[in-house]
Amino acid sequence: MTALEPRDDTDVVANPNPNPNPTPTSTDIGTGTGTGTSTDPTPGVLSRPYRSLSIGIVSVVLLIAFEATAVGTAMPVAARELGGVSLYAFAFSGYFTTSLFGMVFSGQWADRRGPLGPLGAGIAAFAVGLLLAGTAGSMWMFIAGRAVQGLGGGLVIVALYVVVSRAYPERLRPAIMAAFAASWVVPSVVGPLASGAVTEHLGWRWVFIGIPVLVVFPLALALPQIRRRASGPAEGAGAGGVDGRRIRLALGISLGAGLLQYAAQDLRWLSLLPGAAGVALLVPAVLGLLPRGTYRAARGLPSVVLLRGIAAGSFIAAESFVPLMLVTQRGLTPMLAGLSLAVGGATWALGSYLQARPRFEPYRERLMAGGMLLVAAAVATAPSVLIHAVPVWIVAVAWAFGCLGMGLVIASTSVLLLQLSAPEEAGANSAALQISDGLSNVVLLAVGGAAFAALGGGSVGAAHGAAAAGGSHPAAFAAVFLPMAAVALVGVWVATRVRAAAR
Repeated sequence: MTALEPRDDTDVVANPNPNPNPTPTSTDIGTGTGTGTSTDPTPGVLSRPYRSLSIGIVSVVLLIAFEATAVGTAMPVAARELGGVSLYAFAFSGYFTTSLFGMVFSGQWADRRGPLGPLGAGIAAFAVGLLLAGTAGSMWMFIAGRAVQGLGGGLVIVALYVVVSRAYPERLRPAIMAAFAASWVVPSVVGPLASGAVTEHLGWRWVFIGIPVLVVFPLALALPQIRRRASGPAEGAGAGGVDGRRIRLALGISLGAGLLQYAAQDLRWLSLLPGAAGVALLVPAVLGLLPRGTYRAARGLPSVVLLRGIAAGSFIAAESFVPLMLVTQRGLTPMLAGLSLAVGGATWALGSYLQARPRFEPYRERLMAGGMLLVAAAVATAPSVLIHAVPVWIVAVAWAFGCLGMGLVIASTSVLLLQLSAPEEAGANSAALQISDGLSNVVLLAVGGAAFAALGGGSVGAAHGAAAAGGSHPAAFAAVFLPMAAVALVGVWVATRVRAAAR
């Protein structure tokens, strides 16, 4: 049985791993040897056997994190200069749409041939996409560059999960996931400041063109270790090439998501046709690629996958509009708007660190439910700055708490997914997790972008700085944030169902 084919609920909740408690000890993140609940003297993630691999793959995440934080700050200026504020949501959803195909293809590739190939190809595509976006002469060309980035990002993120599942013992996986989250701290603080300064003094294009030079270091450090520790097909994986059916479903989900996003942004009666076609492609593809029972939050793996989508989609869709709201409605510079999100990197890492502590393992579901409450509260609080009497620093405080909740939830879903995955299913199940993440971003960005455009949001940003607030459309921003807060509240209930049912 392949990892994501329809199955009985008892199939998806069974834990194929013999160790029921993979939580690391306090020394797992350092260089010492932790004992935990096992007598296995495996060293920590930064000890000699794992040091080069850990630093290399964390550097890859660092690169992706820097791109995400820097690009988000430069995006309002890029959209305004290219005359594409009405297509603003496309710049984000274009990335997520193509990443859906990359995720499925990467999972198939990694399970059958090892993660080395998709990781190298993904980093190369990511760099090419940055160069395309940085040299774009129109908004549609810019979106095309973002789409190439998304393909590379989808290949990379699933390949990294497979590397973690193969190269690290189960006891160390929460620690390396916490390290992934911690790698967002510096980019979250430095990225918005650097991106804002570069955008204001050199131009937004250099934010994209300058990032690809960072690719060389993680490749040189990580690839030899991945070749030694995680290359080749997984034990128990089927022989031969990729599964043609799953690739066709991946194409369907990407094309359907793109059509749905286009229809949501066009807002004409004729757009109902591509919208309906998008839904017709999406529904069977989603049912075929995600674990059975995901849509109804069945216990165990389906709820883990569903929660990842709810958390990522609601938070990222809202965050995409924060810099635009602060620049156009409150007159902030791009650098200050980006700085409002900077503290969130540290609190996200803190949440991920807390979920990796052994003492919190029995309370993981409560931590995740509490995290979703923080996310919902942060997203609901952000549009309060549309009232000019409310200080703009409220957004920074709210987003710090929201990122703390995201750190608790996102890292926990990654840990639980690997607990519930057999070695030969790690790639496919990781792809399902990332598909849920990316697809929810596309769908919720489409919904939010449609509401934003319908209420006049496409005309914001025609002016610059404080003058933009004079022609503001606060209802357009409220129509994005408040529904996303409601979606996050649904995640509180789903978080109570992530543990596998007792057999």
